[in-house]
Amino acid sequence: MITHLNGKLVEKNPTNIVVECNGLGYEVKISLNTFSLLSASESVFIYTQFIVREDAQILYGFFQKEEREMFNHLISVSGIGPNTAMIMLSSLTSDEIAAAILSDDVKTIQSIKGIGPKTAQRAIIDLKDKMLKMNFEEGNVISNNNTNRFDALTALVSLGFDKKAVDKALHKIATGEESVEKLIKEALKIL
Repeated sequence: MITHLNGKLVEKNPTNIVVECNGLGYEVKISLNTFSLLSASESVFIYTQFIVREDAQILYGFFQKEEREMFNHLISVSGIGPNTAMIMLSSLTSDEIAAAILSDDVKTIQSIKGIGPKTAQRAIIDLKDKMLKMNFEEGNVISNNNTNRFDALTALVSLGFDKKAVDKALHKIATGEESVEKLIKEALKIL
């Protein structure tokens, strides 16, 4: 499997790039987010995911490792293929997709071209637990008002409590002003 390319950027388009590595040119499909992060310099390092289908072998490229990880999570959902995942990553950043999944925001996911209500709900159900395990910057995934709530939720779930029960308990007590410790103590009383 080809995990990354480090070489000369020969061609740069909004949907694909060509990277030359030791005289061999690789065509790589990219998202608009990756396109915007690529500099105009000749040298490029890009994370890749190689997908083999019956009719094609396609190399997908990502500027950040987290974006590649999100891509792999998205294509694991029934109804989301590699092209749809790239459209999703072009419409929203990995952090925005994770935030939408963690907050059960069906409308945001459904606003992406090619994603219907059933696929959006399936993505949330299938990926919610995986998003908790991914390394996103907390400030990017959850707004500052909810960071303490998110930390408390993560801590209680890691202790073995049911996520839905914890979420309901925190929803009852969280006003946005409590510390993580206070949220955990109050939630433990309810649980």
